[in-house]
Amino acid sequence: MAERTVFQSLSQRHVVSLGPQASIWEAACVMTRANCGSVLILDTSGQLLGILTERDLMTRVLAKALNPQTTQTSEVMTPNPHCVEPHMKVSEAVLIMIERGFRHLPIVTSANKILGVFSVRDALPREIGDAVSLAEFNDQVNDALG
Repeated sequence: MAERTVFQSLSQRHVVSLGPQASIWEAACVMTRANCGSVLILDTSGQLLGILTERDLMTRVLAKALNPQTTQTSEVMTPNPHCVEPHMKVSEAVLIMIERGFRHLPIVTSANKILGVFSVRDALPREIGDAVSLAEFNDQVNDALG
């Protein structure tokens, strides 16, 4: 069986987004309604500015006792997130997530069209296992090379 691409594996094909002036409270409500773990922050022309995730809400808002109704998404989002192209294999995307500590990767075409967000939840156990094996191999090679 051929490995799926990140675009093929998407469980949600619609883009959940807000503007940079939206409040954290609005972002949490949008994420709850869409049953997703992230929201993309776009400017008025639709350009990707950043991503706001559940983890950001916990570590950058709640843990710092910021007011979710007055704090803007632009203040706590991850700016210029790492993006992947739709044809990337799932195991390659999971490897990026493992190595960089991400749980969400925006999927963007070479023409800068945003197609969605790949979440680690979109990967199958086999694909996650392949990525973990590759990460372990990379660690062993790096250790051997000093």
